[in-house]
Amino acid sequence: MSMKLPHAHPPPALGEEEPPPSPPPQRRPRGFASGPAASAGAGAAGPPRRRGEREREREKERTKLRERHRRAITSRMLAGLRQHGNFPLPARADMNDVLAALARAAGWTVHPDGTTFRSSNQPHLPPPPPQLGMFQVAPVETPAFINTLNSYAIGTPLDSQASALQTDDSLSPSSLDSVVADRSIKTENYGNSSSANSLNCMDNDQQLLRSSAVLAGDYTKTPYIPVYASLPMGIINSHCQLVDPEGVRAELRHLKSLNVDGVVVDCWWGIVEAWIPRKYEWSGYRDLFGIIKEFKLKVQVVLSFHGCGDTGSGDVLISLPKWIMEIAKENQDIFFTDREGRRSTECLSWGIDKERVLRGRTGIEAYFDFMRSFHMEFRNLSEEGLISAIEIGLGASGELRYPSCPEIMGWKYPGIGEFQCYDRYMQKNLRKSAVSRGHLFWARGPDNAGYYNSRPHETGFFCDGGDYDSFYGRFFLNWYSGVLIDHVDQVLSLATLAFDGAEIVVKVPSIYWWYRTASHAAELTAGFYNPTNRDGYSPVLKMLKKHAVILKLVCYGPEFTVQENDEAFADLEGLTWQVMNAAWDHGLPICIESALPCLDGDMYSQILDTAKPRNDPDRHHASFFTYRQQPPFLLQRDVYFPELRTFVKCMHGEAPQNGEG
Repeated sequence: MSMKLPHAHPPPALGEEEPPPSPPPQRRPRGFASGPAASAGAGAAGPPRRRGEREREREKERTKLRERHRRAITSRMLAGLRQHGNFPLPARADMNDVLAALARAAGWTVHPDGTTFRSSNQPHLPPPPPQLGMFQVAPVETPAFINTLNSYAIGTPLDSQASALQTDDSLSPSSLDSVVADRSIKTENYGNSSSANSLNCMDNDQQLLRSSAVLAGDYTKTPYIPVYASLPMGIINSHCQLVDPEGVRAELRHLKSLNVDGVVVDCWWGIVEAWIPRKYEWSGYRDLFGIIKEFKLKVQVVLSFHGCGDTGSGDVLISLPKWIMEIAKENQDIFFTDREGRRSTECLSWGIDKERVLRGRTGIEAYFDFMRSFHMEFRNLSEEGLISAIEIGLGASGELRYPSCPEIMGWKYPGIGEFQCYDRYMQKNLRKSAVSRGHLFWARGPDNAGYYNSRPHETGFFCDGGDYDSFYGRFFLNWYSGVLIDHVDQVLSLATLAFDGAEIVVKVPSIYWWYRTASHAAELTAGFYNPTNRDGYSPVLKMLKKHAVILKLVCYGPEFTVQENDEAFADLEGLTWQVMNAAWDHGLPICIESALPCLDGDMYSQILDTAKPRNDPDRHHASFFTYRQQPPFLLQRDVYFPELRTFVKCMHGEAPQNGEG
C-alpha cells in the first residue's frame, strides 16, 4: 500500500533561519477504534491539537514570507536583465521568456514554437545545454498582457527599479526557482560569449535594433492611432514670449521626420492672464502656433488652470495669475485647505465655483472668460484644422482630482493623502448638505483619517471595517466626490459653449496605490469614491459622456512611484482596466498619455498593448497617444529617435522596414 507523504516546505531563503519542523500528522484510527474510543481520545487531546493548529498557522505565515522574499529576488533579477542587459522581456516574464532572451543574446535563433538553432551568420558558440530544446519557448516578440503601467526608469539604481516591477502572482514557486536558475546559466555559460549583456558594452545601434524587435511586424493593419509629442513648458516665458524660435524649429523638424501627427502645447492661465483680470496676452503662443503651422503639424492645446513649480529647466515657476495671489493675501480660503489649515496654492478651491470672490467673478466665470478669449484669439486656427483638440484642466496637475497628495506638504508615496475640504466655502457647502440630510452633526470632516503619509490600517477611517463604510462615512464621501462631479459639470458646460463643437479632452488620474485594499484610501482623498464595494468611476464617466468629451488616461505613474509597491498594495493594471472598461461601457473615447519618457522597446510595447488591446471582440482602441518627452529632447534624439520612429509606425498600423530602428 502506498502512503502519501506530507507536503514538503520550500527551502528557506538565503540568510533565513530554518523553521522548526512541524509535528508529525496524527494517524487516523480505523475500524472499531474510530468509534467512541477515538472520540474520547480526541477530546482528551484537545489542547495539543489547538497548539498544533497555531503552529500550522505560524508555518503558513513563514511560507508566505519566504515566497515574498523569493519573488523579490526574481523581480530584481528581471530588472537587472532589462537594465544592464537590455533584454526586451515582457512585463510578466517567465522561465521560457528568460531562456529565449538569453539564447538570442548568445547568437541563437528562437522561433515562436520553441525551435532553437544557431544562426549561420553568427560566430561559432559552444552548444547550449541539451535540455533547452525540451522547453516550449515563448516568443519575445509577443508583448505582455497590458501590465502597461509598471513604471520604472532606466538609469535609476537597481534596488529602486526592482521594487517597481511587480512579480506576477500567478507564478508558481517552481517557476521562480527556474528563473533564478536561468540567471546562473546566463552568468556561467554566456557571460563571455556576447557583449550584448551590458549597456556599457553595447553599441547604440545594436541596442535599438534589439529593443525595436519587440515592436516590428505585430501591428500591421491595425487601427491608425495619431501620435502627439509634448513640447517643453519652458518655451514660453512668464511674459508670454517665445524664448527660442530657432530651437523650436529644430525640434519640430526632428519630430516631423518621425511622422508624428502633432504636438501638445500647454497654455498657462498664470502666463496669459498674469497681471490684470480679463487682460489676456497671447503673443508668445501666436508665434509658436505660426511655427508649428509651417511644419503642417496638428496642435493639441492644454488649458492649464493650475500652477507648476518645475517646467524642466529647474528654475522656472508657473504660478496662478498674480492678481489671484494678491486676492489670496486677504482671503486664503480661495485655495484648497487640509485639516491643519495648510493651503494648497496649486489651484483654486472648487468651493468658490459659485462665489464672487475673484474681483466680482466666480471661479467658473474666470475659467469661462479665459476659454472664450482663447477661442476668439485662435478661432481661425481651429477652423483651419490646426488645433485638433483642447484639454481642460480641472484640478491638481491639470487632472480631475483634489490636490490630496502635495509634495510641498511633505507627502511621499505611498501615503494616503488628506481630504482637502476645510476652506470656509467647502465647509459651508458641507454644512448645507448635512442640514438637508437632517444630521447637522455630520457637517465636519473625518477626525480619524490620518495624515498625508499614513497607511490605511493606521487610521480609524480607512482601515478594514473603518468609518469610511459607516452611515457618516458614506454621507461624507458621497458629498466629497459629488463636489468633484459638480465642478466637472459646470466647467464642461461652459467649455462646450465657448469652443462650439471642438474636441474636448479631460484627464483622469491614476491613483493606484492601496487599490488592493478594501477602502482604496488614496482614491477617496483624491475625490473618487471607489472602495471595493462601489464603482466610483462610473458617475464621473457618466458626467463626461453627457458632455461628449474624450477621456485621457495617464499610462505611467510619476517617478516617485519607483518604490516597494508590494507594501502599498498597488495595482496599476487593475485600476487601468477598471477605468477603460467603464469608459467603453459608457461609450467614451479614450486617449493615452505617458507620464514617463519611454526609454526602451518594452515600454513602447506595453503602450501599444494598452492602445490596441489584443483579442478585444469589440475592437476598442485609443483615439490618440500623447508622448511626454524628457527635456532636453534634442539631446536624446540620437539614442531614442530611431526607436520612437518604429513605435510611431506601429501606432499608425504600418510595418517597420527591415533594419529600421
